[in-house]
Order: sequence, then structure tokens, then C-alpha cells
Amino acid sequence: MDPIVTPPDLNAGAAMAWTWSVAFLPRLLTALIVLVAGITLARFAGRFVSGYGGTVAHIDRTVRPVLGAVVRYAIIVLTAIATLGQLGVQTASLLAVLGAAGLAIGLALQGTLTNIAAGIMLLWLRPFRAGDYIEQVSGNIAGTIEEMGLFACRLVTYDGVVIFAPNSTIWNVALRNHSQSRARLIAYQVNLPAGADVELARATLREATLAAPDVSQQPPPEVALDKATQSGLVLLCRFWAERGKAGAVQRSWPELMREKLSARLATEKPVEIVRILPTDADPSRLIA
Repeated sequence: MDPIVTPPDLNAGAAMAWTWSVAFLPRLLTALIVLVAGITLARFAGRFVSGYGGTVAHIDRTVRPVLGAVVRYAIIVLTAIATLGQLGVQTASLLAVLGAAGLAIGLALQGTLTNIAAGIMLLWLRPFRAGDYIEQVSGNIAGTIEEMGLFACRLVTYDGVVIFAPNSTIWNVALRNHSQSRARLIAYQVNLPAGADVELARATLREATLAAPDVSQQPPPEVALDKATQSGLVLLCRFWAERGKAGAVQRSWPELMREKLSARLATEKPVEIVRILPTDADPSRLIA
């Protein structure tokens, strides 16, 4: 004899579904509201911190994007935890799971974490700021810093090409910062005919260099006879350009000296004017 199957109590199932809906749907709606509000607040707060930093004098322009990103990510994490709490998820156990997952992700993304650590060190030590022109001593990266983030820096080369460089590639090599130098030493080699008046040429170069724009008066320019051969004389002129003016001086100085020397030396005009770059081992780069 077959057992008697009792039909399900539809009223009890409907009552259970109604009870669950009444208990859970408000929490789900609240969680969605918290999630949307948190994401909106994170986006607004990140933009506000980045923009407000521009009105505060002691907040460097390099730090503003990083501060905005930190604020945005912190609010997003808090929003996610609050949303899960509204849904009844135990956040204490969730944090333990997230910690273990974070450790695993950190081991898998060591390169990314290296970039974050390098970015923190760059912000802490400040080897450069936004707007500085930097160059790797042994590398291919050179350009003006536009923005530095948690993971990478954005640079623009002298010809307008954008470089997106990870922070670790900048932190792990020696850098030249061309924008933070108080002054730049510039040296030129001036070739004169063999019969030129050396003293007159030296005085002309010294006076014209002192009168040239963007040339530092202290220490004064130095002009010395570097070489004398049968074919001609070689004068070495060294002087300091003011901060941020080295490029302008390098472009204007040769033409100005050619005009001054041609006017003062009459027929004994300069044969050649060449800029030289003394090496670190060359004592001639030093000025007493």
C-alpha cells in the first residue's frame, strides 16, 4: 500500500516568504542606499581633497592626487564593510577573511606593492616636485613631472611625449633634478685665429658675459687661455646661469659673443664657439 503524501501547506510557505521579505527587503534597500551614497561620497571627497589642496599653500602639488586617491579608497572600503553589515554579514569574520585574502593577493602582486612603497618613499623624501624636470643617470626616462600617483608617475618629455613610469623604476635609480639646482655652470670653448689679441678677447668675453641676461654676477665669469696652437688660440669661458635660465643662456650666449668679438677684434673674428660639458673628473669644472 503506497504511503499517503501530504500536500504542502501553501499558506505556510507564503507566510514564510512574506515574513522573509518584510525582514530582509528593508535591509537590502538600506544596503543599496549605503552603497550608492558611499561610492558617490568617495568620488566627491577624492575630487574635493585634490581640488582643495590647490588652495592650500603648504600642500605640494605632487601630493594632491595621492591624498585624493587615499581618501577615495578609504571611503570605498568603509562603505563596503557597512553595506555587508546591513545585509547581516559578520564583519569581524569578514575582516579576517579579507586579511588572509590580502596576504595572498599581496604575495601575488609584489610588483604593484613595490610601486606603492616606492611612491610613499618618493612622497616622503621629495627628490622632486610636480613641474620639475628629472633625468635618470643610467636610464631612458627623462621629462617634466606632471603627476605622481600611488602606482606610477606621469612625465612629459621635452618634445611633448607622455611617459607613464612605474614608481619603482624611478625610485631604484639615481636621478638628476634639473629644476632644483640653484645655478648651473656653463662652459664654452672659443676658437680664435693665431694672431688674435688674447687679453682683448678675454676682456671682451668677460664684460659681455657679465652684461648678458640671466647670467649670475657671483661668482664672476672666468676666461682663460686653454690651448695655443699654430692654427689658433682656444679660450675657455666659464660662468653660472641663474636658476631655471640655463637653457635660455645656452641659446643666446654664442650669438651675443660672436657679435661682441667681431666688433672688438676687427679682422680677427672668432672661428668657432662650442659648448663643452666637463666630466666629473675634470677639475676645470670647478670655479674658485
